[in-house]
Amino acid sequence: MSDVPMIAIVDDDESVRVATASLVRSFGFKTAVFDSAEAFLASPALPQTRCLVTDVQMPSMSGLELVELLRARGVGLPVIFITSFPEERIRRRAQEAGAAGFLSKPFDADTMMGFVLDALKRPTPPN
Repeated sequence: MSDVPMIAIVDDDESVRVATASLVRSFGFKTAVFDSAEAFLASPALPQTRCLVTDVQMPSMSGLELVELLRARGVGLPVIFITSFPEERIRRRAQEAGAAGFLSKPFDADTMMGFVLDALKRPTPPN
């Protein structure tokens, strides 16, 4: 069971967290869910995470800020951004941060899982 990839989901909206985790688990992956970037950063799941799905707009620390912090710490895991506000400047920032995907809420399940599966094909960077 330890070979099953862990997908972390960070979103301040509980319904999105629950629905996204259910979708990801239906494909046979493990999930860890967090209501904030800070909770994810403080979690023991961080080193086990193979892909991160994060909301862009969250109180305190945004998904973009989370990824910038992870990159500064040398954590290069693939990230899929989700947002209710798909502005072009935010999409550009996500792409500059190396986004493995960028989706508008509500998002298509097949598209989301396509991004996750593609992200998991990437070599696992050392943490």
